[in-house]
Amino acid sequence: MIELDFYGTLVAASLVLLLGRGLVARVGFLRSYNIPEPVAGGLVVAVLLLILRTFDIEVRFDTSLQTPLMLAFFATIGLSADLASLKKGGRIVGIFLLAVIGLLVVQNAMGIGLATLLGLDPLMGLLTGSITLAGGHGTGAAWGAVFSEKYGLASASELALASATFGLVLGGLIGGPVARLLIKRVQVPGCSPQQAPRLPRGFEQPNKERSITPFSFVETLALIAVSLLVGNLLNGLLHGTAFELPTFVCVLFVGVVLRNSLSALGLYQVFEREVSVLGNVSLSLFLAIALMSLKLWDLAALALPIFIILAVQALVMALFAIFVTFRVMGSNYDAAVLAAGHCGFGLGATPTAIANMQAVTQRYGPSQIAFLVVPMVGAFFIDIVNVIVIKLYLTLPFFAAV
Repeated sequence: MIELDFYGTLVAASLVLLLGRGLVARVGFLRSYNIPEPVAGGLVVAVLLLILRTFDIEVRFDTSLQTPLMLAFFATIGLSADLASLKKGGRIVGIFLLAVIGLLVVQNAMGIGLATLLGLDPLMGLLTGSITLAGGHGTGAAWGAVFSEKYGLASASELALASATFGLVLGGLIGGPVARLLIKRVQVPGCSPQQAPRLPRGFEQPNKERSITPFSFVETLALIAVSLLVGNLLNGLLHGTAFELPTFVCVLFVGVVLRNSLSALGLYQVFEREVSVLGNVSLSLFLAIALMSLKLWDLAALALPIFIILAVQALVMALFAIFVTFRVMGSNYDAAVLAAGHCGFGLGATPTAIANMQAVTQRYGPSQIAFLVVPMVGAFFIDIVNVIVIKLYLTLPFFAAV
């Protein structure tokens, strides 16, 4: 057993990012299909750890930094949200939300249908549907406990975590290829893969240089810290009430309020370029830690029928993004980037969606609409509508009889 402490894990995560960047730069397949750098590096390390485990060597990481990094990322998303811009994107957000709801319904119908055909408990179909794929590890763990305690489903929590892991991996892998396929059908505005725009914005092209100063850095860091502090306090106040929300949603909400309140009062103008730098650092390190610490043997432990269901769900996600998301969002470049993002949080999580879109926009050019819409839907709305959809499915007759 090899255990890495906080500092060792931070070094390992940094090396994973450097490995991912090197792989994407040198391997044409990864570059062509827009595989995010943290995904490329993280999966290589996860596979190596799986091989080491066959020799009875296990490496454990200190993941205590993972949650703060994720929350810091969502804080920067909130601090980047200008309500004036959000008003302009209201209709687009609504259309994309409808597409997201459509996928949730399809995922659960597919999961239940396949589970029934394969002779499994329909509850397993729900667990391999929107609960773990669109919901991720947190939602999966919560519902897994409910299914075990209330419905008596054995090993529900283990199945949920393994399914969420599968979704996280596939969400980071299929988004780039889907976008590449769709971009061939559209005209990229003012840009080609060889010629990126001169004025990158925010999260869209994170590798571009941004000028910062020590004082402005501290200012932005203070805004993120306030968002984290107040967001956690708000989450504590809402805990156990009808208005309870995930912590990251509370943090993002505080970031939105903080940025727009300071601007409206004329007290401070958020330095968007610097917010994007800190946000991208947090996102990259979060994904690196999450992926390099994946226990791939949990996937190997999945029974063949469950693995079949999840593989079909990944295929359904890709087809839905191509034939539904892309079309309803306008069949243009922005729609292609949105489709890549939808693959990210439709199977994994919002940070995966952002990484997918970054991999695309870094190569083909910015998409302001995509980086406005996806964080809002992925952070604010997905968990709320997912709970509603899941509870509606649980009212079906064959669940009532369980």
